[in-house]
Amino acid sequence: MAPSRCRFVVSACLAGEYCRYDGGSNACAAVRELVRRGAAVTACPEGLACLPVPRPPCEIREGRVLSQDGRDLTADFFRGARLAMEIASRHGCTAAILKRRSPSCGVGQIYDGTFSRTLCPGDGLWARMLREAGFALYTEEHLPEDI
Repeated sequence: MAPSRCRFVVSACLAGEYCRYDGGSNACAAVRELVRRGAAVTACPEGLACLPVPRPPCEIREGRVLSQDGRDLTADFFRGARLAMEIASRHGCTAAILKRRSPSCGVGQIYDGTFSRTLCPGDGLWARMLREAGFALYTEEHLPEDI
């Protein structure tokens, strides 16, 4: 049986899943309701890449995803982003609601790689893939008006 068509793929942490780097979630009531209604499917690229929870925070610096303890996790993040893209595609999604500032999901603004909470223009790896595939991108701070 083919999966149902969902308009949105959403960051799993926004749906209340405990997959953040620190073991928490970023539950957003509107996103949780979309999932409950079947209008959204969840994905966590970092979880799909089998990164542990909890794990050191990561940021993008010069195109590489680096953990605060100095490891280069770029390949893991790309693998997770590709797997998350497969989920979105399999479910017929056309839009995404993503966790702002994340090295996977950040839309328009991410942390600058210095681990100083400094923001810079840019997208997370999965957000960039979604944008290049023509998805409409939203964050929990800027939700679509028609949900």
